[in-house]
Amino acid sequence: MKSEFSITVLPGDGIGHEVTPVCLELLDKVCKQVGGVSLNYSSFAAGAVHYKETGVSLPEEALQHAFDSDATLLACMGMPSIRYPDGREIAPQLELREKMDLFAGVRPVKTMPGLPLPLTSEKAQNLDFILIRESTEGLFASREKFKIEGEGADEAAYDTQKISRKGCERLFDFAFELGRQRRNEGYKGLVTCVDKANVLGSFYYMRQIFDEVAAKNPDVDNNHVYVDAAALQLVGRPWQFDVIVTENMFGDILSDLGAGLMGGMGMAPSADIGIEKAVFQPCHGTAPDIIGQGKANPTAMFLSAAMMLRWLGNKHDNSSAIEAARKIDTAVENAYATGTLLPYELGGTSGTEAISSLVFAELDKLA
Repeated sequence: MKSEFSITVLPGDGIGHEVTPVCLELLDKVCKQVGGVSLNYSSFAAGAVHYKETGVSLPEEALQHAFDSDATLLACMGMPSIRYPDGREIAPQLELREKMDLFAGVRPVKTMPGLPLPLTSEKAQNLDFILIRESTEGLFASREKFKIEGEGADEAAYDTQKISRKGCERLFDFAFELGRQRRNEGYKGLVTCVDKANVLGSFYYMRQIFDEVAAKNPDVDNNHVYVDAAALQLVGRPWQFDVIVTENMFGDILSDLGAGLMGGMGMAPSADIGIEKAVFQPCHGTAPDIIGQGKANPTAMFLSAAMMLRWLGNKHDNSSAIEAARKIDTAVENAYATGTLLPYELGGTSGTEAISSLVFAELDKLA
């Protein structure tokens, strides 16, 4: 059993420098509390500001350390005012996914008690499902390869979607294994493929491969939903889902819808997972409008760190890491259950210090 882990830390830009230090403090506290797990951090500058200063958004040293370390904890990157010459925002997190082949973007949707959520029914107040977004192909595969053809009125821009057998098979294998794990934990274990197979051939191809993988996993229930219907159902009956698996662009959009069901991006953690490596980061952006004001919500960063501990624990058979993850999740949930926390993005006045202090206090109660 492995107990010491090397962690690449990328605070990135904006509020990343505010939520990262307190998250590392939380990790150290919970690891000390449970024992049997130790995290060694190496922090690197990367992102939009680093690009503006150096002309490099993701230094080779940082990338290599991410490859060599056990896991990467990333806060947020990009600034709307800093862009590449072609107009694209600086997004080294996408480079990490592609270069490290992190094909499964895992986006949990779990509501917290004590928050004013957009859906008010009892079932919608107690959501707990996971969206898996393919993170290396789809429409995003052409983000650096788009082309413009023709002239005048005939001029047109083209982005080409890529859906490969390899990309689909490994993604669906991951989804069915997760569905099996969740069923064993008492959840539905239902795996839903979201596509647009009635219109685009690439999605029909994707659906066929999904059905092939489903046939190899007869113990796990599955179904299909077109993406437009999925968006409708995520607003109308989100509790019917358990594991959603979909293409990159669709996943990018639907995961934000899921974050909205939770109360906002500040509540939404994520992981990008490959065969051997993984990067964990909150779904929120760099929030330039609140930098340095103490308003940043660290919740998603905390929950992403818990996902990292759980992944490390499962990968290396370390029960202490899994227990540490459970304690962070429980401490965060108990903090919100007090009814005293309301983040700024939800109209409240709870910032980084208030949320962190209460989460730390709840963690102490679990000792």
